[in-house]
Amino acid sequence: MSRNWPGKIGRTWESSEPWLEPIRRPAKGAPNVLMIVLDDVGFAHFGCYGSTIATPNIDRLAAGGRRYTNFHTTAMCSPTRASLLTGCNHHAVGMGIIADMCTGYPGYLGEMSESAATLPQMLVPAGYSAFAIGKWHLTRARDMSPAGPFGHWPLGRGFERYYGFLYSLVDQWHPELVCDNRFIDTPADPGYHLSEDLVDQTIGMIGSARAADPERPFFAYLAFGACHSPHQAPDSYIDAYRGAFDEGWDAVRAHWFQRQIEMGIVPEGTALTARSEGVPPWETLTPEEKRLAIRHQEVFAGFLTHTDAQIGRLTGWLERRGMLDDTMILLLSDNGAEGGGDAHGTINLRRAFQGPEESLEEKLAATATLGTAEHWNNYPRGWAHAGNTPHKWYKTHTHNGGIRDPLIVHWPARIRDGGGISRQFCHCSDLAPTILEAAGVTPPATINGRDAMPITGTSIAYTFDAPDAPTRKQSQYFELMGNRGIWANGWKAVVHHETGADYDSEQWELYRLDSDFSENDDLAARHPEKLAELKALWEREAEANHVFPLDDRYAGRLAKTYHLPPRRRWDLGEGRLYASGYSAPSVGNRSYRFDIEVDLEPRASGAVFAAGGKPGGYVLHIDGGRLVHEYVGPRHRTVIESEVVLPAGRHALTLDFRKTGDCKGELTLLCDGDVVAAGSIADMWPVSPMGGGFTLGYDNASPVSDRYAMPARLTGRILSAAVACGDDFLFDPEAEARIAYGED
Repeated sequence: MSRNWPGKIGRTWESSEPWLEPIRRPAKGAPNVLMIVLDDVGFAHFGCYGSTIATPNIDRLAAGGRRYTNFHTTAMCSPTRASLLTGCNHHAVGMGIIADMCTGYPGYLGEMSESAATLPQMLVPAGYSAFAIGKWHLTRARDMSPAGPFGHWPLGRGFERYYGFLYSLVDQWHPELVCDNRFIDTPADPGYHLSEDLVDQTIGMIGSARAADPERPFFAYLAFGACHSPHQAPDSYIDAYRGAFDEGWDAVRAHWFQRQIEMGIVPEGTALTARSEGVPPWETLTPEEKRLAIRHQEVFAGFLTHTDAQIGRLTGWLERRGMLDDTMILLLSDNGAEGGGDAHGTINLRRAFQGPEESLEEKLAATATLGTAEHWNNYPRGWAHAGNTPHKWYKTHTHNGGIRDPLIVHWPARIRDGGGISRQFCHCSDLAPTILEAAGVTPPATINGRDAMPITGTSIAYTFDAPDAPTRKQSQYFELMGNRGIWANGWKAVVHHETGADYDSEQWELYRLDSDFSENDDLAARHPEKLAELKALWEREAEANHVFPLDDRYAGRLAKTYHLPPRRRWDLGEGRLYASGYSAPSVGNRSYRFDIEVDLEPRASGAVFAAGGKPGGYVLHIDGGRLVHEYVGPRHRTVIESEVVLPAGRHALTLDFRKTGDCKGELTLLCDGDVVAAGSIADMWPVSPMGGGFTLGYDNASPVSDRYAMPARLTGRILSAAVACGDDFLFDPEAEARIAYGED
């Protein structure tokens, strides 16, 4: 009991005075807050920002609220999300790059600094409920395991409930999900789609909290997986766009640009920037290539419209419950449209990361099934260029194509001139202080037992009452993978960095954004003194916010995150088990052996163990009593199957793989010491064969095999399971060892 407890303890209750801490409530008029974050949606993608993609529910929020045309992000997901939730710059809180690429420097920790208070850590003590639903991606990869540690999972950073996925991207049909602090099985409902589930969960969390305490406002952070690749949506939404994009990306981009000017989203006199590097002119594509590209865009458009429908379900529910007017909704994208789909798109993102490169013939063969569970697809970068109209470049770039994004604020109780457009410069770090001002909450002086990092964002609440007020923000720096930029009082200096290039000799560009909305007219040669002034300002801001050291590596930084300390054995125990992709047996491109003791029912079936899914993985399962191993490689599926039907009872099963060369080897299946099947695997993943987690006794998420129905529970029991791996997986043993021990 605290010495400062204000009650009184007597010998009996009659002579005592009780005291309970009063229920905390925010200031009168404090709104509910719903922050909706979309992924990889470009400046032009919403209908109310110029596109011909149907987003009627988002457009309705814009018509009743405010559109911002000068809102900026960090150019990538984890950094933007860290900035949104703390009100600070992304490097300052340790998230200068995605969480998967942490390198151990103060600006690149792969998790938000514990000195930075998050919105739920500030709002809950003031009397709010706080829920996070959907994408997190603010936890180091090595901590995304059932063992934690959980301090940087959503509940560890202040949220009271969580339902969603921790990773950067997710299979919309078969997501690997977390509820609060535990991994859960993927729902197996017919027609399941993640976006629908996330809205159901949001409604459930808000509804339950309001039923229990209708006076307590909520902060709900809803982060869709949409529209990050893989682009996946119900057929009806995709098919609704047949023929809508037959003119190609050049014509669509020009059309959307004209719509933007007519709507007032883009000022009169703005120039449409030239085609970005790597985007082929539409007329140079063959008829087959055009059909493929068109279908990719139809899938993306269907994905976005399907997401819009789920937003409509949520806002409709809020309206029916009488909460919409008193809820401040902030709807935004975390960065510009993503241009990683090359000239013809991608059908399996895992191959984009690990190789081998997809052939055009493979891409064309997948045209009819894009958007289904068969593919992890991403559209050609020409469509991303159209999504960022009128800007150039894409996600990860500090030109406007990467950092200028849509923002809609809807709050009828405060914003009364519905449909207006605000043109003030603002940044993702500005939204947290906006929410705190609206809620009447003062940021804490301390957090987690240490001095709290001061919020550096500038509230945009002033724009709610004065849409034409001058911009209050004075400057904002940008940096992402060596791309750099600085905005100050209407001027912007920016440099597009080529990997490996000398930072000091690169040519910066200079734009007067007040009169050049799209960054089309480079003034660097005409105003060298202004450019020098801004470059010097960038250096000061970079130093103050822990931007250094500059780092343009991609694979090198991933290796540091994903390459766990060397481990040769896993004792998996008995019964059913789940391990995330980062805590599963590491069997990529090396020799390994599984020893599993089972007790089978007659004519047993189901998965003994499984890892990954349709994009890549492996499974040992029993089909009609026969032992079957399937390996889904970059190009082919290899099946090795026994002729022997396993009798009921206890058996010792062994899978022994001996590597014979890079990405190939010989596999043997044994039952009770006898060989029952053997064969070669020549199409293997160079690093990890997994596109998801590892399961023992069942299969979860995306099915590795089409020969069983999910969740493919083994009709029998796992009595023991162990894995032993060889040390022959290293391409360069010395270099890999240095990485593993953090010496490189």
